[in-house]
This record gives sequence, structure tokens and C-alpha cells, in this order.
Amino acid sequence: MECPGFEHLEHTADVLIRACGRTLEEAFEEAGLGVYEVITDTSKIKLKRRVDIDIEGTDIENLLYRWIEELLIYTDAEGLVFSKFSVCRIERSGEGYRIVSSAWGEPFDPERHEQRTIVKAMTYAQMSIRQEGERWVLTFVVDI
Repeated sequence: MECPGFEHLEHTADVLIRACGRTLEEAFEEAGLGVYEVITDTSKIKLKRRVDIDIEGTDIENLLYRWIEELLIYTDAEGLVFSKFSVCRIERSGEGYRIVSSAWGEPFDPERHEQRTIVKAMTYAQMSIRQEGERWVLTFVVDI
């Protein structure tokens, strides 16, 4: 897999995503894009609305879980889909980690956006966050 980037891997019932970045922040950005490519063709999403996400997690895995979960809350509550992600920083915060980020997108429009698969939730299934040489690789499953 080229880095940065993401890919969807085979999974029996859900979608297994592997995202890669030269930094942890870039890998998180690719993870967000990987999730929204399950939902629709992100190249068709206009950058009309920005949402800022500043949350904490008990560890780096919990931070990834909570970040994707927060993005999906905007999708569920406001119908937003995203195509651009900017993770300003991931840092230690007390006993855990904090992410400061933004996502850009617009409300899902069935006239312009392909309806692929609804992502119901983020999971901890097969989650792995590791540094491999000069890159970070995140692996996780989303429930569809």
C-alpha cells in the first residue's frame, strides 16, 4: 500500500480498513477518508461545511475510535458526508491522548452522491495502530 493512503480489505460481515500515513496525524486523515469511501464517492463531495473535532481518548486506540465515532455522529444527526480531513495534532493529554482536527463536507444529496453502504458504527475489532519504519499504519473495522 502506498503511503499516504487507505484500502478496504476483505472481511466476513463488515469493512476492514487499513490507513497509512507518514505521520500519525496523516494516518488518521486517511482513516477518515477510508470510512467515507465506504459510504459514497468522496470525490463528489463539495467542501461546503467545516466541523471542528477536539476530543480526548484514554489511549491512542480509544482516540481513533472516538474520532471516527464523532464523524459518524455528524453523518447520523445532520446527514453530513466528508471528503477532506485535517488533523492539526495528536498529543498526550493527562492520562490519555487528544486530537485537534477539522473535517469538510456537505449534506448527502442522492442526486449527486452515490449511495454505497451505510456505516453504522466504529468498532474495536481487529484494531491496530503501529509504526512501521517511516510510516504509521492503522487497521480497524467499521460495522455496516
